[in-house]
Amino acid sequence: MREAGPAGTSYGITLNMSTADPATDSEADIAAARYEDGLGVRIYLDPLVHGRYPTDVVDSLAARGVQLPVQDGDLEIISTPLDFLGVNYYFGQQFSSADADDQGFPASRAVPFGEPTTAMGWEILPGKFTELLTRLGRDYPGLAMYITENGSAFKDDPDSSGYVRDDDRTAYLASHIAAMAAARQSGADVRGYFAWSLLDNFEWAYGYAKRFGLIRVDYETQQRTIKQSGYFFRDTARRVRGH
Repeated sequence: MREAGPAGTSYGITLNMSTADPATDSEADIAAARYEDGLGVRIYLDPLVHGRYPTDVVDSLAARGVQLPVQDGDLEIISTPLDFLGVNYYFGQQFSSADADDQGFPASRAVPFGEPTTAMGWEILPGKFTELLTRLGRDYPGLAMYITENGSAFKDDPDSSGYVRDDDRTAYLASHIAAMAAARQSGADVRGYFAWSLLDNFEWAYGYAKRFGLIRVDYETQQRTIKQSGYFFRDTARRVRGH
């Protein structure tokens, strides 16, 4: 892509990532959380940045007869330097150990933190956002990061004009932008933030049932109306740019 593309173009990858904490300090829960982190973060970023797969994940898979289909020369290509890493974050998780599944793989069970949730059932954990970005900056130094997705679905109640006063989404954005700023202050090289999403949209398996937009879409008329959260995001961006 660098050889064929326009000069000065930046190339990177976006990954969906979360945190994985042990639900207790037991060895079993710590192992479960490490396994989830291995499959959720390290199995992607270790080869991309360090040119190797995490040994504990590789060994765990090999013990169950699963070999990564990596051939000679693959890791050299995979670890071609990135210009940036896109980070999609919505929630953190904690895990406890569970019995092995029917194929012999170690199983884990997600344990709620007990925090409020969005309409997707995802816990609102801005502190884990800070932890994730700080960890990425520490374990994978030299990566410029952009937040390519962060946002929340809530039940919107428009007034007669279509305007939505979405205090919950506005608070979510405020807390997560602050969490990103805290990570930057701790040294994480975060260079940009994209809220998910500009418009209410077709949300995968949920169809049109969940609304993430900063702008409300009336699906019958296609009318667009900026929500309270949209004005908040606009004003926040203006303040940051002016500063």
